[in-house]
Amino acid sequence: MPVLEPYIANEFVVEIGTEESPNVSKVSGLSLGKADPVEIPEGGTNMVHKVSSGVVKFDPLTIERYMDGSDDDRRFKEYFEQMFKLSGEAGSPARGLGSSQSVRRDGAIVKKHYGQEVFRVAFYGAWVSQMTIGDLEAASTTPLKQTITLEHDGLEYIT
Repeated sequence: MPVLEPYIANEFVVEIGTEESPNVSKVSGLSLGKADPVEIPEGGTNMVHKVSSGVVKFDPLTIERYMDGSDDDRRFKEYFEQMFKLSGEAGSPARGLGSSQSVRRDGAIVKKHYGQEVFRVAFYGAWVSQMTIGDLEAASTTPLKQTITLEHDGLEYIT
């Protein structure tokens, strides 16, 4: 029986819509879902029965990448701006939150092994809830990191 080599966590790309973003350095929040149990206490005893699953919840996806002047910088900025509409004058109708319905995207985190796709984790209806840029410091030699948080309607593990 051959010994199978485990997958290494470092070979992956992120797809958002039809765009592939290979310059992502980390993705977290790959929980495929969780459901809180519905608990029913039994009267007259100290027993609690877990009778059913409650609402299914999904953790947000957090994407980390280093800013480098690539097309990914522009794409993530445009995706963020579609949600937050930061163009326009302060107080104008064009300034403020966009509709999350109009900026939702499907996508996937594609795991590769020696260049070949081995599985993907698809996400549905994702929208940007937060985008941050790392601290700027004059004496630092640390690459500038961008962190994007995506809320979504669910994940699906696809082999």
